[in-house]
Amino acid sequence: MSIKLKRGVNLHVIPTTKYKTVRIMVRFSSPLEVDTISKRTLLASLLETNSQKYATQQQLSEKLAELYGASYGINIGKKGDTHLVSAVLNVVNDKFLPGSEDVLAEGISFLKEVLFYPNFDEQLFNKDTFEREKANLIDYIASVYDDKQSQAALALQELYFAESPSQKIPSFGTVESVTALSLEDVTAYYHRMMATDTVDIMVIGDVTEEAMVSLFSSLPFNERRVETQLDFYEQDTPIEKREKVETLSVTQAKLNMGYHTGVYYHDANYFALQIFNGLFGGFPHSKLFMNVREKESMAYYASSSLDSFRGLITVQTGIDSKNKERVLTLVDEQLASLVAGDISSEDMNQTKEMLKNQYFLSLDNPGSVLEAAYLADKVKKSNLTDKEWVAGLEAVSVADVQAIAKKLSLQAVYFMEGESLSNGED
Repeated sequence: MSIKLKRGVNLHVIPTTKYKTVRIMVRFSSPLEVDTISKRTLLASLLETNSQKYATQQQLSEKLAELYGASYGINIGKKGDTHLVSAVLNVVNDKFLPGSEDVLAEGISFLKEVLFYPNFDEQLFNKDTFEREKANLIDYIASVYDDKQSQAALALQELYFAESPSQKIPSFGTVESVTALSLEDVTAYYHRMMATDTVDIMVIGDVTEEAMVSLFSSLPFNERRVETQLDFYEQDTPIEKREKVETLSVTQAKLNMGYHTGVYYHDANYFALQIFNGLFGGFPHSKLFMNVREKESMAYYASSSLDSFRGLITVQTGIDSKNKERVLTLVDEQLASLVAGDISSEDMNQTKEMLKNQYFLSLDNPGSVLEAAYLADKVKKSNLTDKEWVAGLEAVSVADVQAIAKKLSLQAVYFMEGESLSNGED
């Protein structure tokens, strides 16, 4: 149930006795803007590592230890045209502790401290902390690009979303934009985020709505003028696909492809899209894995992944450079076979069973349940019972999968070509 604490500040409580912990997520959402992505990522690091009261990481860690080993972190991400900053706290349920400890209330006080009273010196973030976390973030971004598989995935994203400045850059920003940030920039943006972002407080555990309203009403959020919507990113389909080739010092070439689907999260064709992806490259019995990797031995890995908030399916492969054209042909053949309905009942049933297994396993994970609850609130048609979800999946036919396959349009091909080197690198 969603409870409006203030305009733009919403509390969602999921009472359950299933877990021995209480998980809290405070999510700040804002429209995705190229100028704010790096600021939000650096802010996440600053608010995660210390505060006015806990001025060092050690002090903050000691406080978490006092809370019977509570865990705390802040992550960032994007869904469609929305950027998300999520502070997550896990604390043990008070019912499993000796005596009369009130760890949950202490945990919420801790969240209030780290979010509302950051480590400021004279109205600005502490300079030493700022410079350290800025350097750490720059190092992290550089390390992502050291992994060639991640680099290829990000290069495909940049190519596919070439016309959208905010979509083509990573959700964590770029080295160049982080380097350019000043102490004043990030401090000013902190105040903006806290004052204007839509806030969703998600709680799951053996708790009551009344108690959570009482505890979270103490957080000094102000009213928001506008509530951020969770918007899909719908890209116009260009007439010709974009292609890019880079030659780097790798022994294993990377060939990645991006397909426009025109299908989005929980629209009429969503379940068919899920099954299509499973058959195409999402599972070990998929056509990409069985035919490109196993039968033809043309790839070290070959799979597909789905982004239903941006209408995108990507194919990622690791190959020998000399096999590029053959692999492109093979991938196209696998898509064509799905268009033709070359799907055995065994593969169809196995795909449905694996998707159901994934779904029911997610119900045992409080983080996954919270995420699903958040999406159910923002995308109302996704608010399904378990029975309705399974029925939607089971209703998908081979013809439905064929219809999805016919919708796919190849929009971007990125090839990281290997060159000869003495040491070797993946």
